[in-house]
Amino acid sequence: MMRPGSKQYVVARPLYSEDSFAEEHEKVYRERKTILDHVKQYFKCDAERAKSIALSLLPVIGWLKIYQIKEWLLSDIVSGVSTGLVAVLQGLAYCLLASLPAWYGLFSAFFPVIMYFFLGTSRHISVGPFPVLCLMIGSVVTKLVPDEGAHVNITGLEGLSIDDQRVLIASSVTFLVGIMQLVMGVLQVGFVVMYLSDTLVSGFTTAAAVHIVVSQLKFVLGLQVPGISGPLSIIYTLEIIFNKITSTNVCDVVISLVIMVVVFIVKELNDRYKSKLPVPIPIEVIMTVIACGVSYAFDFKTTYGIEVIGHIPKGYEPPVAPNLQIFQQTALDAFPMAIVGFAVAFSVAKVYSVKYDYTIDGNQELIAFGVSNIFGASFKSFAASTALSRSAVQESTGGKTQIAGLISAVMVMIVTLAIGYLLEPLPKSVLGAVVIVNLKGMLMQVRDVPYLWRRDKPDCVVWLGTCIASILLGLDLGLAVGLGVELLSIVLRVQLSVSIPVGSGFGTNRNDSPQIYEPEGVKIFRIPSPIFFANIEFFRSKLVEAVGFNPLRILRKRNKALRTIRKLLKKGDLQWTSVSFLNTSCGPIRESEDDSNVEELDLPTDFKDLPARIDWNAELPANIVVPRVDLHSLILDFAAVSFLDISALKGLKTALKELIRVEVEVYIVDCDPYILEKLHHCCFFDDEVQPSMFFVTLHDAMLHILEKHPDTSEKKSGTSPSLTGSTSRNQVIMCG
Repeated sequence: MMRPGSKQYVVARPLYSEDSFAEEHEKVYRERKTILDHVKQYFKCDAERAKSIALSLLPVIGWLKIYQIKEWLLSDIVSGVSTGLVAVLQGLAYCLLASLPAWYGLFSAFFPVIMYFFLGTSRHISVGPFPVLCLMIGSVVTKLVPDEGAHVNITGLEGLSIDDQRVLIASSVTFLVGIMQLVMGVLQVGFVVMYLSDTLVSGFTTAAAVHIVVSQLKFVLGLQVPGISGPLSIIYTLEIIFNKITSTNVCDVVISLVIMVVVFIVKELNDRYKSKLPVPIPIEVIMTVIACGVSYAFDFKTTYGIEVIGHIPKGYEPPVAPNLQIFQQTALDAFPMAIVGFAVAFSVAKVYSVKYDYTIDGNQELIAFGVSNIFGASFKSFAASTALSRSAVQESTGGKTQIAGLISAVMVMIVTLAIGYLLEPLPKSVLGAVVIVNLKGMLMQVRDVPYLWRRDKPDCVVWLGTCIASILLGLDLGLAVGLGVELLSIVLRVQLSVSIPVGSGFGTNRNDSPQIYEPEGVKIFRIPSPIFFANIEFFRSKLVEAVGFNPLRILRKRNKALRTIRKLLKKGDLQWTSVSFLNTSCGPIRESEDDSNVEELDLPTDFKDLPARIDWNAELPANIVVPRVDLHSLILDFAAVSFLDISALKGLKTALKELIRVEVEVYIVDCDPYILEKLHHCCFFDDEVQPSMFFVTLHDAMLHILEKHPDTSEKKSGTSPSLTGSTSRNQVIMCG
């Protein structure tokens, strides 16, 4: 019942089916562009389009025009210097993840930044090494050039040292990653990142953090552990570490623990008092400088046998061409790197674009990173993306544009050309400790699991499946497994969510709201997803469950009953009076068990040679029993059905025909115009399934039913209020 004083919802308009609505409101047909039209437009060139392309490919032109020198330049300089110091340290540290000499990380913190300055659309991310990508490159490098065992026979690696071979492999893989990203950007397929959900990325990066921690244990403990790649590599690596645990270098452990504790505490203070600090305390840089000085003063390398970075060559090496044979060996490894590198960078860029109200272009970002990686790989750098911690430093220290990134690249260049030798005594255990302590954010993502389990169990399964698979099988196979689990969860959600049981006119599930009235003999069936080949059978089974009977079985029983009646009439055992059939046989009459011509049982019931039409819900003659069908109208709510494929069209038409043949009137409401148009094009309609069953809204269909069946009453336990079919709010609620 309506609450006293509540507002009423009153609508006064004609009752519309789709046909009557189309007759009264003429549809304007718009000319649709063909694929050829889109191709012509894409390759069309004039002055305006040339200008648009130039601004799109070189976003630097757009933001340089609005650059506020007085307000922004000083902030960019301060941010660039701070970010550059962090980039130097992270370049050295993350390079160890790639199983390369540490100074090549400086190349990755320089060359990609230069190209991204011109081509990137984000003004705040810091481009350079990303630990997950470095680890993925390291797995490829150690697979082709392992520390122990036979190397893969690749032309062009003869006569090179192990380090040079690994550098060539890393740069070739990076070149291939850049080509893939560039091609995807040119083909405008930046949407692929949408298939990497936040849940999947969270599980994947958490697993990557676990791999990174394990890979850095050999530096923290001062052990010689060969690089292992492939499935279960993390188990084998831990086995080797535990077997060698007695050979741990205590000095390395002490240095690492001190670094991790101090850096962790200061980082927590930075987070807690970030509103009061003008810039975050660069504790990693400070501790690195202190460790360098102490290591040099006490000669840690000789005295305690600590492994240090060692000789850092001055300057840059000449460009090299990629090895095409390495392309063949690493194509399957390069593709997930291209996707992961772009996905992480795009997600970070999107956060800052929303915060500072500017737009980023996913396709242009692909082009920017593609060109950056191709350019960097030519100078022996490895794949670049962005690191959240480094981007946070660039943004929090006042960075306004990529000029801050350019200045950070200059800082890296100064270290490479002039003062790199000062970092030669730096213990690798310091870099390992810095890497581990910076993984706190990624590792703490495990706290998402209880939340996901309470809120969305399928998402929790995706997180756990991706994380566990990535830990055990490796990052490349783990990402593939995670994508498979995610797509499977989507398919199952769509397939199993089709067909919500009967509901009210407001879409309320009647099982959840039993107080809602429903006219007797009417069912409303809401479909909350597209219908396609994978879920059409599930849809039909749920439809049968909702109506409470199998229409095909009812139809066959009715046709069998008609066979029996015709035989009895022919024998004279049954006669028609003016009111009903009269049984003239003395003995019992058995129902026909003749199952010949089964196909005829599926045809519509035919009364043409009978004296009258049979009321199947009344008592039948000669002890013939056919299940009653109390349902006279079924409404299918198509409001959430966005598409139908051919398999769904066939299955839907079969289901509708079965219901119509047992005298159930079917109405489809809120159908998308394009679906209705497709039904016409696919010859969906015939003598049984007609366009007149489509109505504009659920309420239109309900009022039509009430007008056609005026004796329809509502059913509800304890009360049975009448429903007249007027348009007051109270009666709309009662409609289903």
